[in-house]
Amino acid sequence: MSIASGTRGRHLTRRLVQLYAGLTLYGISSALLVLAGLGLEPWGVLHQGLAERTGLTIGVVSIVVGAVVLLLWIPIRQRPGLGTVSNVFVIGLAMDGTLALVPEIHGLPARIALLTLGIVLNGVATGLYIAARFGPGPRDGLMTGLHRLTGRSIRLTRTLIEIAVVTTGFLLGGSVGVGTVLYALSIGPLAQFFLRFFAVPEATAGAAPGDAADTAPETTAGGTPGATPEPCAVDAAVAPASPEGAILRR
Repeated sequence: MSIASGTRGRHLTRRLVQLYAGLTLYGISSALLVLAGLGLEPWGVLHQGLAERTGLTIGVVSIVVGAVVLLLWIPIRQRPGLGTVSNVFVIGLAMDGTLALVPEIHGLPARIALLTLGIVLNGVATGLYIAARFGPGPRDGLMTGLHRLTGRSIRLTRTLIEIAVVTTGFLLGGSVGVGTVLYALSIGPLAQFFLRFFAVPEATAGAAPGDAADTAPETTAGGTPGATPEPCAVDAAVAPASPEGAILRR
């Protein structure tokens, strides 16, 4: 997928809204996990550790790491999409903005509530931006690229990358805790649920006006013409065949 690909069709406005709403919510949810102080998501651990060592904000570190990871796409022949490039900048800016506006939270019950809200919002955000189908984020594209290059399973590739990221981040001073474990256990099911909820019909999402895919009658999972596809049918079309869908395999 190139940066310009997928930017046509009658669902374009909806997909763009989903993309940028999702990336913004992702940054907000990551900031909430930082404020909760009970453990971050794997890449958040690395970002926080690097921020502690460099004196940069965690959002700026996220942008820098995203850009570096994107450079790693070159040797593994991954092609970025609009969502890939947007991911690098929007999430980091949203994180720093949220951390600047939301005060520190004290008390364990409030921190647990903030952790729960952050994880759920992260699932919503992941479903939004993946369902928009503008390309995977830099970190997820690294995973799918290595999967394609090595032939190893998505599950194994993702696990090895995240173990390396968490270990490095922890050694640098990043926060690993119960939140890290809860995130790892819950983000897959949450993202799958919200991917179905926010799914855009595959047949028309990338088609230009006048294309056969744009003018053909939509069908349900059972093949009935003229009806809106069921979300699960859309998800089935998106998830197995695309890089975005591969992100959610565990």
